[in-house]
Amino acid sequence: MAEAFADEVEQTVTIQEYIDGIEAEELEADLVLGGDDGKECTYANGYMKRQAVFSCLTCVPSGNAGICTACSLCCHDGHEVVELWTKRNFRCDCGNSKFGEFSCKLSPNKEPENMDNAYNQNFKGSYCICVRPYPDPEAREQFEMIQCCICEDWFHENHIGLDSTEEIPRDEEGEPFYEDFICQECAVTCSFLKLHYPLLLTTEKQKNEPMLSGEEKVLEAGSSGCSNPENIDSINLVSGSQMNFSIMHSEAEEMSENKVLSHGETSGNSGLGEVNVFCDNATSNIKCILGLDISNGAFDLEKKPIFLSKKWRDLLCRCSTCTNFYIRNGLHYLIDKDDSLEEYEKIAKQKRQQKLQQEEGAETDFLEKLNHVQKIEILRGISDFKNEFHSFMESYDATKPITSADVQALFENLAKKRQRLS
Repeated sequence: MAEAFADEVEQTVTIQEYIDGIEAEELEADLVLGGDDGKECTYANGYMKRQAVFSCLTCVPSGNAGICTACSLCCHDGHEVVELWTKRNFRCDCGNSKFGEFSCKLSPNKEPENMDNAYNQNFKGSYCICVRPYPDPEAREQFEMIQCCICEDWFHENHIGLDSTEEIPRDEEGEPFYEDFICQECAVTCSFLKLHYPLLLTTEKQKNEPMLSGEEKVLEAGSSGCSNPENIDSINLVSGSQMNFSIMHSEAEEMSENKVLSHGETSGNSGLGEVNVFCDNATSNIKCILGLDISNGAFDLEKKPIFLSKKWRDLLCRCSTCTNFYIRNGLHYLIDKDDSLEEYEKIAKQKRQQKLQQEEGAETDFLEKLNHVQKIEILRGISDFKNEFHSFMESYDATKPITSADVQALFENLAKKRQRLS
């Protein structure tokens, strides 16, 4: 009896808790969607650096097409749609040749195919090396999944090539102790990152040492007991490589501000040739902070996942040699901070704040346009609801949860009282 009573009590929530829960869900949705209100197809924006993407298996069972948020809501309502979170350098496919006779309701005039779009098994609703859906209906236990920042596939934490999930860098509260993750397959392609030693988090240290900023990690890696970091001219990293501290930060910051890689932001049709020319011009005067040509380097090709620390992009070399290496290997987005999820969510928060301000302004404008009688009616309606809700809470059994039928009855009683007074 006592257990049954406890279960009933746990189901009750306060109005403030309910409101907070709704606001948290709205914020989470805005972060995933990048602040996209889902009203316009994003096709006209070209290959966007990052956007929320969905796959409609009803229209394209093969899973080689992706659609934007607005099309998932307007054109594919009621279909079997897979949410893919975000994808980089993607353009909406809705209604193109892959959809047969199906036409996009929002932007019907599309090219037959978006040649620069990349698709992986996620578009079929499969993830990880186990090629299973998420959540997996046949799994007894649902493991957390993390996304590789290179291939953008999702992996179960127990399938990323570690002996134990305990090796995943986490803080004392169990939260991720890293900014980005690279899967074991992509780790081979990105083995050159190990030359930037301070970027990498080591599982041996992660439980015993506080999180350091990018600058602090560079200093820690290269200085041994130096009491004045400002006087450090160069820092030893790996195998005698040298990096100049001031050059690394000032020039990296300048390159980020100048948006070295604008591919996808201004035009969906710009090719890598244009990116190459632009990068060669923008990076010609920057010295290599590694002191070697990474295109000729011999790297450790071990298939082991890599966990990257906060602000790791700021530490990557942006000299012409290294930049051209990124481009040739299809990794030019690594030195584009706009590609990061942090920047994506930052923009989403800004859009959300603007939306809330607009809604607040619309409410104020609405009230200002009302005449005196209309304002009195609104105030009276608010007062009546407040009194009815107060009476409801006084007479209700606090040990029982409030149901939808109770809420409906409250509004029906309120409507009856309004009819009697009118």
